[in-house]
Amino acid sequence: MRKVVTAIFILILSGVGAIAGTDTPTPADRPRTMDDVIDRVITNENRANQQIKQYSPLVETYIQNLKPDKDLGYAPAGDKYFLGRADFSKGVSLVSLTDTNSKGKKIIGSIGNFFSFAMQFLPDGFLQMIFLDSNGFDKQHYKFDYVRREFLGEVRCLVFDVTPQDKSGKGRFLGRIWVEDQDYNIVRFNGAYGGGGHSSWYFHFDSWRTNVQPGQWMPSFIYSEERDLHYALAKKLDFKAQTRLWGYNLGRSSQEQELSKILIESPVQDDTKTANDLTPIQAQRSWDRQAEDNVVDRLERIGLIAPRGEVDKVLETVINNLEVTNNLDIQPEVRCRVMTTTTLESYTVGHTIVLSRGLIDVLPDEASLATMLAHELGHVVLGHRLDSSYAFFDQLLIDDKETFRHFGFQRTADEENSAGVKAMQLLNNSPYKNQLGNAGLFLTALSTRQKEIPNLISGHLGNRVPVIADLKSTVPVDQKQNPQMIAALPIGGRVKLDPWNDKLDLLKSKPVGTVAEREKMPFEVTPFMPYLTRYGADASKPIAASAAAPPTDPKTGASAPGKPQ
Repeated sequence: MRKVVTAIFILILSGVGAIAGTDTPTPADRPRTMDDVIDRVITNENRANQQIKQYSPLVETYIQNLKPDKDLGYAPAGDKYFLGRADFSKGVSLVSLTDTNSKGKKIIGSIGNFFSFAMQFLPDGFLQMIFLDSNGFDKQHYKFDYVRREFLGEVRCLVFDVTPQDKSGKGRFLGRIWVEDQDYNIVRFNGAYGGGGHSSWYFHFDSWRTNVQPGQWMPSFIYSEERDLHYALAKKLDFKAQTRLWGYNLGRSSQEQELSKILIESPVQDDTKTANDLTPIQAQRSWDRQAEDNVVDRLERIGLIAPRGEVDKVLETVINNLEVTNNLDIQPEVRCRVMTTTTLESYTVGHTIVLSRGLIDVLPDEASLATMLAHELGHVVLGHRLDSSYAFFDQLLIDDKETFRHFGFQRTADEENSAGVKAMQLLNNSPYKNQLGNAGLFLTALSTRQKEIPNLISGHLGNRVPVIADLKSTVPVDQKQNPQMIAALPIGGRVKLDPWNDKLDLLKSKPVGTVAEREKMPFEVTPFMPYLTRYGADASKPIAASAAAPPTDPKTGASAPGKPQ
């Protein structure tokens, strides 16, 4: 008998093919002077630029325009969203998944409701920020000034300020780089490209790479921000943007595992005396399950659904709690999966409930999560079915760029309303029935912000976040009486995505203590500060800086006590 289980869903306010590995240099190969270090950095960076172009990761850029707010400092005032696949065959470009008329060069137009059509954004420009300089990163074009050693997570780095040489041309990088001190790969660079004019601008950005394979650091996160950028005489732009990359190893790992897998054939059992035939109802269920499996498998192969993992188990624990307390015995069993995108959406694919990573990110507590899942479970209980034609495999053989046009799991208004009513019945019988005030507060906050973040709440495959009228009308907790009450988290508040294999994990971070009103930032873009680790390291056991022996300073050859280890 199944029992009600507490899901691990902790409130978090911040944090967000075969590959040839690079052998760790032997002591004789290690650079002896700072010039040797810089030479190694330049060589590795130019090699990395070519290596990156062998891949076609998914690239997602979400931009939030900002306006001054007396209580929050700044608040969202319009947004824009772009999702595509990188194409380096002819430079730096994107093949759009969200705009089927795009060829990767389409401009992100007016950025929202606060500004009229004026400033335009090139999606390719945000992808360009994965390259420090793809045309002339060397001593002839740059000078390097050593700053200090510094830890980024568990990775000890050498920090340099990088400035272009005189007359080195436009578009050169100006800023700071972090170089890991084993193989001397650049793992982070922060600054801007120089030389923008009156008709084009280079934005400031903070670009991060993660160690996805031995010796291989791949671009993963880019944060960009501008304040008081003046253009078109009296116009001014304020915005924040997040760019994420993932899906580097799509399809490769499964092929390798299949060829190396050891299969042991078991003897065939004679079951001729048992009942193996299917009734018509069972046959229909099996056919519908095949359609469901086909769709989920296809979306996972594209990189839009994450492989099964820790987050799915948390969602299924909540589903179990709802089913047990409502005496539901649903066949086939209900499963949960996570869409890898930032947009807030949820949908059902047969008996598989899908929530987007972005939606899970911003939910403030387990009861709010239960509310979203209860709505989708309502569709399952009411028998709102999937198009069974997806059981034919030719329906899955489409180009990636046709995905959002080919697949669609939106429900009609009547189906949404009936699922909302059923969700309230399920919740009122559940362990979450006395915690629904926070869920009501979340829906109220979302309703208040919806005009400022239309692209964030616009689903690509499913419906927008369900608005359950009965729940929204409940009296939520008064935030003024409880300043620490959180209506919604910032984007990236709960889940981290592995850019190599698309696996998801819940963020594990320390409590942040008292939170000021300006730090709550519901549904807002925040900077990336990933906890870097080396491939194969145990990220759950951070290495204390004071525990390591003082390193040798490559600039002087002497010990450097007192500096970060």
